[in-house]
Parts: sequence; structure tokens; C-alpha cells
Amino acid sequence: MRAVLWDMDGTLVDSEKLWDISLQALYRRLGGVLTPEVRASTVGGSSETVIGIVYADLGLDPDPAAMAESAKWLHDYTGELFADGLPWCPGAREMLDALAAEQTPMALVTNTLRELTERALDSIGREYFSVTVCGDEVPTGKPAPDPYLRAAQLLGEEPTACLAVEDSVTGAAAAEAAGCAVLVVPNEVPVPGGPRRWQVDSLTDVGVADLRRIHDAITSGAAERA
Repeated sequence: MRAVLWDMDGTLVDSEKLWDISLQALYRRLGGVLTPEVRASTVGGSSETVIGIVYADLGLDPDPAAMAESAKWLHDYTGELFADGLPWCPGAREMLDALAAEQTPMALVTNTLRELTERALDSIGREYFSVTVCGDEVPTGKPAPDPYLRAAQLLGEEPTACLAVEDSVTGAAAAEAAGCAVLVVPNEVPVPGGPRRWQVDSLTDVGVADLRRIHDAITSGAAERA
């Protein structure tokens, strides 16, 4: 394990609850009600994917200009919520500190747009990350592998040498498709297992040595055989 690649929303910070608030507000603005099932389908999605789900669910005309305006409104509203500070997911900050103490390179890999990510980094601490990759900086966001491939490239590492930490179905699929070993810490929705995935209930349950053992188990195929 030569680097750790971190998802943001729901993995490092419990911001999915703030997205709940802003998505519900967008639905009210568009004249609808957000159901738990639709909300679950948006977790970890890119801006384009989320707005596409919203418009399809509400039966709205997928006019590009209207969808772009809705996306901007959603991100502006969420940015206001982010400005009040972001709650850490259990064990996340302690793990960042432990990895930083060992000088393990880290990247932030998120589907969130750069402008909003910068606001989040004011709370998280940008000093932890050698590189950050956002959803509007790659050809295709998660679940495509592009964000993770870009992060590994910027770090000068092969994806197989990286451990990705994710909380969503979308994010785990992206990291796995890129060739990363994936530590899944589910938050809002259950995440299925896979040959390159290892699940824990919380980051409070593991230390840096555990991350290395998990990476080794996945890359050697021991995790699949277990």
C-alpha cells in the first residue's frame, strides 16, 4: 500500500445528511417530494447523474439549461450548509492523522464539484492530501474509474498499489474498476461485496497496520478466498 485514496462525502465527513437537506429543498422547489428510494439511488453520484435522476423521477422535461440551473441551485444551497462546518465520520480524522504521521501519500477523490470541494476542504484540512480530484475534472465521474485513475496518475502510483476508502455502491465500483483495492465503510446505503473489496463497520475499528494488511489480502487474492 503506497497511497490511500479517500472518498469525501459519507466517508471522511458525514455530509450526506446535508445533501439530504439540500435535495429535499430542491424537490420542494421543483414541486415534488423526495422518497427514500430515490435518495438512496443518488448517493455517491456525479452532479449530472443526480440531476438526471431528479428530473426523471419528477417527469420533468430534461432541458439542459433547466437542469444546469437546478444543479447550480443545489450546489449553491449545499455550499451554504457546508459553510457551517462538516461533521467527521467516526475514526476518519484519526486515520488521516495516523497516515500523515507515517508520511503515506493521500488523495481526495470525489464526485463533488471543485467549487464545493474547496469549501469542504476548509473543514477537513487540505494539508492532508497530496492531490485532489473532483467530479468536474475528469471525463466521466464515478462509477467510471476516471477519478481514481487520475488520482493514482497524479501521485505517480499504479492503482493496484493504492487502497481506496469508500462508502457507496457508486464509489466502490469506480475504485474497483480502476484496479484499486477497496476498503468499504458503508454509511447511508448497503454496499455489496466484491473480489477487490473489504468491509468494516467503522474506521474506528482499524489502524494503519490494518489498512496495510487489508490491501495485501486483497491484492494477493486472500480476501477473495476468505
